[in-house]
Amino acid sequence: MVAVLAFVILIIIHEFGHFIAAKISGVRVNEFAVGFGPKLINKKLGETTYALNLIPLGGYCAMEGEDESSEDGRAFCNKGPFKRLFIVANGAIFNLILGVLIIGITLIPGDRFTTTTVSSFHESAVSCNYGLKEGDKIVSVNGRKVFTTYDLSYTFTGVKDGELDMVVKRDGKKVELENVKFKTAETDGIEYVNVDFYVEPMEKNFFTFISHTFNTTIANVRVVWFSLIDLISGKYGLSAMSGPVGITATIGSVAKANLFDILPIMALITINLGIFNLLPLPALDGGRILFILIELITRKPVPQKYEGLVHAVGLILLLGLMLLITAKDIFSLITG
Repeated sequence: MVAVLAFVILIIIHEFGHFIAAKISGVRVNEFAVGFGPKLINKKLGETTYALNLIPLGGYCAMEGEDESSEDGRAFCNKGPFKRLFIVANGAIFNLILGVLIIGITLIPGDRFTTTTVSSFHESAVSCNYGLKEGDKIVSVNGRKVFTTYDLSYTFTGVKDGELDMVVKRDGKKVELENVKFKTAETDGIEYVNVDFYVEPMEKNFFTFISHTFNTTIANVRVVWFSLIDLISGKYGLSAMSGPVGITATIGSVAKANLFDILPIMALITINLGIFNLLPLPALDGGRILFILIELITRKPVPQKYEGLVHAVGLILLLGLMLLITAKDIFSLITG
């Protein structure tokens, strides 16, 4: 139940971003709904119908003239490109804002923050035998810059044979370390580096709290972005992807241990949702933004029938991918 509620909150935030932007822009919203399928609750307040539907795997903010022509002066299609751009982008923006807020909440407990500077090594450490030293501030791993321990966590994932090329700052100078060796472990076919060192703490105050909140948010954004690149490049396969079923199962398993521990996962998911929706792909918000940008450049809107066809084809492909990932998630749950 907690997992479903957490997933629904992320959906509501995204659709509310579209909703509030539409209201601000003077666009008529016909329906605001959470979930798909048969309606469980259906209430009209003013000009908008608010609905809670049976299947909590999505939601929508249905605006007048969103996907068709309309004579209504308050229709989405009759508004200027900048207002439409604001409305379409605001769902993802609200997801990213929620991510910042959740990350801030997760950083409230505790007396100190962490850095990427090595303070000491475990008794069984091996990386210290390959050039890494106490006092080294890790700057990059395998060519990817590192700013937080969150960055380290991702760069230490999917490493072949536990060997890494690192750049560290030592005594004020950058030092390149090649083939730094770590012990590894494997989970679900993905190899992880066993971090065999501790990092130095950072004093916690108002300024470090603000900076660490935004740095951690940026680190989450980078993880999502690099994950997309790694999926496209083939570094990770379909098994590394999760849909609503897999995400809900993950949240549920974590919530059983500690409710507070679901917050970092929710932060990553809402940031993921925001970035994914901004990709310039048909049927996504980013696809709609792309058509609006084309209109701004050419000063002429793309004919609605062509844009609608592109989004329809994109939606079919997206639904097919979602069904495939959902089937994979269900099979994983059944087989344990």
